[in-house]
Amino acid sequence: MELVEFQVEVPIQASKGSIYTRLNNPSGLSEWFADDVNIKKDVFTFFWDGSEESARLISQKREDFVKFRWIEHEEEGEKTYFEMRIKIDPLTGDTALLVTDFAEEDEVDEAKLLWEKQLNDLKRVLGG
Repeated sequence: MELVEFQVEVPIQASKGSIYTRLNNPSGLSEWFADDVNIKKDVFTFFWDGSEESARLISQKREDFVKFRWIEHEEEGEKTYFEMRIKIDPLTGDTALLVTDFAEEDEVDEAKLLWEKQLNDLKRVLGG
């Protein structure tokens, strides 16, 4: 299975701090990313409509980015990840969230749409 990298960027009118708290902890992530989120050490378990998936938090930098790897991919030796990075435009000061993820080539468009929907939920949560 060959996975290809793709990115989705969405402008968000909110402070880096308020965005970051929605990216790196279970209560913040359950507001927009999944129905419920549990954490055990560095493994986050996400629950959606009766299904669940776990991802390891592989790196993070306060008010900058979080990077996860799905446990299923880790077990298969995949080096894929999904990263949510807060970007500030140096000229305008505008804030955006840049997501980097991987999907099978024929599923990239669908995956992008899903991320856009999730990020719009995040914007709604943040009031932006």
